[in-house]
Amino acid sequence: MPGITTPYEGSSAGPWRDDADIPAPLRLHETAVCQDWVDYNGHMSESAYLLVFGDSSDAFFRFFGVDEQYRASGRSLYTVETHLRHLREARLGDRLGLTLQVLGVDAKRLHIVHEMYGAGTELVATAEQLLLHADTRSGRAAPFPGLVRRDRPQLRQKRAVPTRR
Repeated sequence: MPGITTPYEGSSAGPWRDDADIPAPLRLHETAVCQDWVDYNGHMSESAYLLVFGDSSDAFFRFFGVDEQYRASGRSLYTVETHLRHLREARLGDRLGLTLQVLGVDAKRLHIVHEMYGAGTELVATAEQLLLHADTRSGRAAPFPGLVRRDRPQLRQKRAVPTRR
């Protein structure tokens, strides 16, 4: 049975540079509204917003090392809470740019916020998410390895409060 895939499936995480400057917010994903996402009202359906935010999350996971190889080792991130705000319509063909900021991270949790922009600086939607690091073999939350806790202090330092409109 085919599953849902993201545009980043099969791509590995890039090499991490400890001296790299990480901009806040991160801009890792952009897309255009496709026909499959448009509903009977002529704009992007609410489920498509979540799909696009999920693709942005996947780009972020790869940014800090969570890719197929990482998941094959029995670890992953599970979304446990999402809060969506739909602020404007997005229509077929509209270009969407996404930003992502880390609001917090601890031993097992990652708290992020996405902002979706249309043409120019028009804020279309936001998604705030809480994710748990998991041991996929036991199905239970598990501490992040050094990947985030120790080796990626730059991610913890990017906690700027996003623009609330």
